[in-house]
Amino acid sequence: MNDLARCVEAEIPHLRRFACSLCGSQHEGDDLVQDTLERAWRKRRSWRGEGSVRSWLFKILYRVFLNSRRGAGVPHEEMQEDVMAASGVESFLPQEARLMADDMLRALAALPEPQRAPVLLMALESVSYDEAADILGIPVGTLRSRLSRGRETLRQSMRGGSEIAARRSTRRLRRVK
Repeated sequence: MNDLARCVEAEIPHLRRFACSLCGSQHEGDDLVQDTLERAWRKRRSWRGEGSVRSWLFKILYRVFLNSRRGAGVPHEEMQEDVMAASGVESFLPQEARLMADDMLRALAALPEPQRAPVLLMALESVSYDEAADILGIPVGTLRSRLSRGRETLRQSMRGGSEIAARRSTRRLRRVK
């Protein structure tokens, strides 16, 4: 049992990042992680020691999320620093990174739930297709289709919503005397 507890403890940062991204706020994400950990503790005997603890916990988290969200929308809150770091926007100036992160957060929040969860799992948590499909309880082909549609929707949103990348790529050096 101590091995399972250590494995679960090591996954808490990943659970928090995924939960905060799904919920749209850190407070709700932390509540979701708490509910997930409680359910995992109650169901600890159902984990057979096969496969990844992360997949098992993510599956529980996603089911708890779906049960709590029946018909509710995702609120918009400022993106947390760990989510920004995982997104790779830290190479921009702080103001540009914040604007891009806010644009991305709005675009993610606008995605339908069936597309948002696969995008978050693949982009933030870097899980395999098979693992993500298992977590979401859908066939791999369906996952790939939802992921493709979600990515395309995000591309379209970011092209229209954020001109920062375009401005940054067209900057020119100027001579200062």
